[in-house]
Amino acid sequence: MTDPIDEIARRREAAKAQGGEAAVARQHSRGRLTIRQRVDGILDPGSFREIGPIAGTSEPGDNGSPEKFTPANFVLGFGRINDRPCIVGGEDFTINAGSPNLGGLRKSIYTEELACQYRIPLVRLHEGAGGSVTGSAGKSGRPSPPEPVFSPHRFASVGRALASVPVACAALGAVAGLPAVRLVSSHYSVMTRHTAQVLVGGPALVERALGRSITKDELGGAAIHERSGVIDDVVEDEAAAFAAIRTFLSYLPQNVWELPPIAACADDRNRADPRLLTIVPDNRRQVFDMRELVRGVIDTGSFFEIGRRHGSGQITGLGRLAGYPVGILANDCRQLAGSMTAASARKMRRFVEFCEIFHLPVLNFVDEPGFMIGLDAEKEGTVRAGAAAVLAVALATVPWASIMVRKSMGLAAAAHYSEGAYILAWPSAESGALPVEGGVAIAFRDEIAAAADPAARRAALEAEFSARRSPFPRAEALAVHDLIDPRETRGRLCDWIDLSWPLLTHLLGPTRFSYRP
Repeated sequence: MTDPIDEIARRREAAKAQGGEAAVARQHSRGRLTIRQRVDGILDPGSFREIGPIAGTSEPGDNGSPEKFTPANFVLGFGRINDRPCIVGGEDFTINAGSPNLGGLRKSIYTEELACQYRIPLVRLHEGAGGSVTGSAGKSGRPSPPEPVFSPHRFASVGRALASVPVACAALGAVAGLPAVRLVSSHYSVMTRHTAQVLVGGPALVERALGRSITKDELGGAAIHERSGVIDDVVEDEAAAFAAIRTFLSYLPQNVWELPPIAACADDRNRADPRLLTIVPDNRRQVFDMRELVRGVIDTGSFFEIGRRHGSGQITGLGRLAGYPVGILANDCRQLAGSMTAASARKMRRFVEFCEIFHLPVLNFVDEPGFMIGLDAEKEGTVRAGAAAVLAVALATVPWASIMVRKSMGLAAAAHYSEGAYILAWPSAESGALPVEGGVAIAFRDEIAAAADPAARRAALEAEFSARRSPFPRAEALAVHDLIDPRETRGRLCDWIDLSWPLLTHLLGPTRFSYRP
């Protein structure tokens, strides 16, 4: 008999060899790392502690030779990111293209259970196919019996993890089927631009079912998903994906029972950026750079944007204010004037719920012209998606500060002010049921048409109603907490976060969500 200690060592070496030298070489030739290299790349050096390192299957050898051992094609374990513990796992593409064998499937399912049990973040590094027609036992294996009717639901732990710990995922190659579902079941997802695809079903399946020949990139490449909302961010390579996930987690608590970590801040809390005084043009129809404005207020270098290419009229991201982590919402007037489309409303709702889960105060820089209108907007169901965003904000319990930068129009404006929000207005702020141009066109249509010079009459009416939208009446009516010099914004918000942060202790624990339309 083989000495058991020697057999443990032999199986551990076999697992570290993954699919073998040829399979590892093929992986590298395609510009992709192996799963073990990925784990080492994202974790703090030397911190990985593997779970189930010799999980897999064995078959009797020939003529008394040692058993043939095939490792599970999913690597799983504990590690540390930024010196904080986490769970990390991912498919081994060098074995059966990541389509789960029995050991790999069990380890994959176990990842969420571990994250929930230890209340630590979960990181998944995906490259693999979903189930195979041959089952987890493979072509030559004996089929496993179906799960009994009393088995726990396979995705129940996925939902529990999302409600209790940060979950971040990366697509680093082709990700299809079950791994694709787990990829998007996350708070933050990222994919590499040139080597990753995310697919419900691959090209062969599409061609057989739909009769259409299409490549993996055409079906689910970065060009598709950076705009579809399936992926939050697209990065150039695997190293950038690891860096993005590490940065994302640095803003978050380990779980919903803890507060987010506060960073040291050497930035002057009363810094008065002079650019803020002139960044908003006097001409209401001219655009400006909202991201530059945000950076002029929050801690220098702390802005981490999420989902820039999807629902691009709304900006979402993370940042710090006097060292405190905050969620950031803003409008990008360079994209459809910053109006709320169906896609941007869904993006906003998801981000607000994310901030609620992890008790992140929200800074909202408002330049909202209203819900997007037109035939395409109606086809996309903008009003339903927009209503869901409005209700998510209305029911938010985290501290919320709204800075009225320019427009605050229509029903969509309600998605920028939670109950009890701290509201500051700039001199450039204006608000109303409709933008002036549209409102005048509707209310004075007949008068404009009957005028000797319709264009001149329209311009005069627009000028008259624009003057009525001065923010001073709002300040006089206590409809804002204050009307301020834009350069004061950082200092005022730093005072607000000092007062608001202690309130978060009363919100710790899981968040309950009501129905969204």
